[in-house]
Amino acid sequence: MRNSAKVSSRDAILGRIRQSLGREAGQYDAPKDVLDRLSAPKSNAVVPARAQISHDQQVALFEQMAIDVNATVVHTAGFEDIPREVARFLAEHNLPARVKTSPDVNISGLPWSETALEVTAGVAGPEDAVSVTSSFGGVAETGSLMLRSGAQTPYTLNMLPDTHIAVVKASEIVGTYEEIWARLRTEDGQGNMPRTFLWVTGPSRTGDIEQTIQLGAHGPRRLHIVIVDDQAS
Repeated sequence: MRNSAKVSSRDAILGRIRQSLGREAGQYDAPKDVLDRLSAPKSNAVVPARAQISHDQQVALFEQMAIDVNATVVHTAGFEDIPREVARFLAEHNLPARVKTSPDVNISGLPWSETALEVTAGVAGPEDAVSVTSSFGGVAETGSLMLRSGAQTPYTLNMLPDTHIAVVKASEIVGTYEEIWARLRTEDGQGNMPRTFLWVTGPSRTGDIEQTIQLGAHGPRRLHIVIVDDQAS
C-alpha cells in the first residue's frame, strides 16, 4: 500500500505539471522544440577572450596552462616516438620501468619493444604505478584533458597509478569547453556516449588537510602530457 501511495503522489504531481504545460495525459514524448534543442545544442554565448586565438596559439596556451597546474609537457613528432619518451621520463624520475597501457591500438600497438620497459595492457590494479593512455582532446583555456571511459580506455588507468602519462594529438586541442563537447556529440552522439567522462587539470590535489596542498590525494601524483604534433607531420 505504501508503494502505491507514492506512485499516486508522483502521478498527481506530474499530472499537474503536464496540465500547466498544456500537454495531454499520457503524452510522454518530449515536445518538438525540446527535441530540436537536444539534437542541435547552441554554443555558449560567452567565449573566453584568451581562447579566441589561432590553433598554434591554442596549443601553446594549453601547454602553459597545464604547466601552471604542475603537469609536465613534452612534444613528439609522431606516435612512434612515445615509447622512447616514456622510457626517458621514467628514468629521469627514477620510476619503475614497468607501465600499464590502455588496450586501444593507438597506445598498446606502439613499438614498446624498442625500449627496456615492461609493458602490459588492460585495466589498472593496485600494483600498477605508471599508466599510459590516450586522451579524447585538450582544452586550451584551462590546460585540461578530456578522458572518456570505455573498453579500450579503462577508467582505472586514469585514477589508480601514481604516475599518469596522457597522450593527446595537437590537432585535438581546442580553445574552449564548448568546442570539445560539440566534437564529442558529433562523434559519440545518438545514444553512444561513454558512461564516464573525466576532466583532468594537472595532478590530483587537495587542500583539505590543514589548508596545505597535497598532490596525489584522489588520483595520480604526477601528470605527464605528451603532445603529438600530428599537424606538422
